Amino acid sequence: MTTEKTERFSIDRFIAVLSEHYTHWDAPVITLMSHAGAGPYQVLISTVLSLRTRDEVTAEAARRLFALANTPEAMLTLSEEVIAGAIYPVGFYPTKAKRILEISRMILDTFGGVVPDEIEPLLTLPGVGRKTANLVLVEGYRKDAICVDTHVHRISNRIGYVTTKTPDQTETALRQKLPRRHWITYNEILVAFGQVLCRPQSPHCSRCPVSSMCRRIGVARSR
Repeated sequence: MTTEKTERFSIDRFIAVLSEHYTHWDAPVITLMSHAGAGPYQVLISTVLSLRTRDEVTAEAARRLFALANTPEAMLTLSEEVIAGAIYPVGFYPTKAKRILEISRMILDTFGGVVPDEIEPLLTLPGVGRKTANLVLVEGYRKDAICVDTHVHRISNRIGYVTTKTPDQTETALRQKLPRRHWITYNEILVAFGQVLCRPQSPHCSRCPVSSMCRRIGVARSR
C-alpha cells in the first residue's frame, strides 16, 4: 500500500540518515573485500562467486580460492575441478568454476592481463552483466558507477525515487536522476539497508530511520 509522506523527500537527506546508521550494519561482502585491499581481478571474481550466494559463503569461498590463485595467470594453472572444489558450496559452483577460467583467459588474451576499467569492455567478459561490471568499477577502481542489484532496485522504487520494472531500467533512471556524488556509495548503503531493515517481505518499518521519507510503495505488510 502507499502511505502519505510525513516529510518531503530529499535524496541527500535520505542517504545522509542511512549513512549515520550504516556503520552499525554489515557492509556487503564485496565492499568489505575492497576495503581490505582486494584489487579489480579479485573484486571481479568475488562478484561472480556472489551471484545467488549468501555473503558469508562468498567470503569463505573467495578466501579459499585466492589462497590458491589470485591473478589470471595463476588461476589458469588450476583445473576446473580444483576451482569448483575450492568455491563449493556457492550457488552454481560448477558453472562458476568454468566461467572463472573463461574470464581469466580473456583478461590475458584480450586485455593484456588487466581487468578493464570501463563498462563496455567489462560486458564482453563471459557471464558479466551490468551489475557485475558496475560493481567492479565501483569497488575495484573507485570510479563513479551505479550498481543495481535486487536491493537497490526494490528500495529505489519503494521510496518512490524511481518508477521502474527492471534493474536495468532502474540503473538508467538513477543515472539520470541520482546526484553523481552518491553513485559510489549508493549500492553499498542500500544493500546493507535492504539486508537488515528494508527486507523484500514485511520490512522493519517501525525501526527504520528513514520511514518518514518513504512512500512504502508495494508494501502490503510491515513490522
